Amino acid sequence: MTSYQLFIYLDKETEIVIGKLGTFRFPPGQYVYTGSAKRNIDARIKRHQSNNKKRRWHIDYFLLNPHTQILKVIQSGKSECRLNQLTKGEIIVQRFGASDCKSKCGSHLNYVGEIA
Repeated sequence: MTSYQLFIYLDKETEIVIGKLGTFRFPPGQYVYTGSAKRNIDARIKRHQSNNKKRRWHIDYFLLNPHTQILKVIQSGKSECRLNQLTKGEIIVQRFGASDCKSKCGSHLNYVGEIA
């Protein structure tokens, strides 16, 4: 398994600085972030779940906001971009987690809306 998805809940509308991409306003609700790891995917996921880390990737800026919470994590044998493309949702930040994406995903963070 090389790819994974984080299902994240943001409990209120929040402005977050996402590294060099800039400052964005995120509506409350559920987000799905799709990522991958060439090796040791479990360590990558554990890092995402930790609050004790340096901001290295776009997702770090999002997850270190006190209003976010990871609800669940899934792992997949699909490629990162294929898994992301199968995920419905709205792009809030272009290039989020997809700076080096060659599949024209637009973003690897999708806003899927409020949880009912």
